[in-house]
Amino acid sequence: MTFSIGRRPLAGALASLAALPASALAQGAARPITIVVPFAPGGSTDIVSRLLAERMTTVLGQPVQVENRPGANTVIGAEYVARSRPDGLTLLMAAGTTLTINPVIVPNLPYKVEDFAPVMLATTFPFAIITRLEGGPVDVPAWVAAAKARPGLMTYGTNGPTTLTNVAMLMVMERLGITMQDVTYRGDSAQLTAFLAGDIDMLIVAGGTGQPVYRNRQGRLIAWTSERRVESTPDVPSIAQYAPGLDVLSWFGLLAPAGTTADFVLRVNAAANQALQDARIRERLTTDGQFLAGGTPDDFAAFLKRSDEQWRPILQRLDVPR
Repeated sequence: MTFSIGRRPLAGALASLAALPASALAQGAARPITIVVPFAPGGSTDIVSRLLAERMTTVLGQPVQVENRPGANTVIGAEYVARSRPDGLTLLMAAGTTLTINPVIVPNLPYKVEDFAPVMLATTFPFAIITRLEGGPVDVPAWVAAAKARPGLMTYGTNGPTTLTNVAMLMVMERLGITMQDVTYRGDSAQLTAFLAGDIDMLIVAGGTGQPVYRNRQGRLIAWTSERRVESTPDVPSIAQYAPGLDVLSWFGLLAPAGTTADFVLRVNAAANQALQDARIRERLTTDGQFLAGGTPDDFAAFLKRSDEQWRPILQRLDVPR
């Protein structure tokens, strides 16, 4: 389940920013662009959005701000953007949950993929699988042995049964031939608090949450759910070392309401690509275990299509609660 975006489209996107007429660059400059984050503040989606917004403000010469609209597994924020005016001033920082998971497993979803205009794929990323530092499994083989010794009794935290972290764990457990019990918490911070208190056995979280746990020796990072290793933790194996070919990635990407003009989409795309090249942003996202993407709106649209084609049969096969 690996997706790649080449560097050739990036050069074109950056060139398109310079090629836009001054009137297009100045259009709406007095009004801020809002990136809606469908999660609570402080998580990985929020961090990516704020990093890009800060740099895009400089590139565009126009305020770019972040607004958190969490709830209903990203549905509240996504629906808000889907129903917003297509004037180029409202964007969504979607995650894999929003357009990969929800359209398959959420009944009566109040939006569809066609309600959005792809702008730019920002990053893809695996999840960190973390065990307790004291008394927890020290590596994946030890985890498998412990789970098989207590089938269905070991616990891990998620933000809900239909969230991508839970689906990712279900995929990993299926390949490893084990079962565990998921425990739902309201957000990564609540999940982390429970883990540190010893209320659950394991975490599966994005790198923005998992890396500090690992660096501060609050837990043991035994694997990433990707096929390739994460650059910032070269000593930590990928799950594909134990389940060849398994590559469970989520993503973050910018979208606008359907009907947004091509000029606005290209303008924001070029600015977001330029922001993604900022050394400080690249270092932060790489440290958090993310793989930088970028590219054109068409690249992102093709990625979403491939993502649906690969995830949909898996989601339909797995026992994911509706």
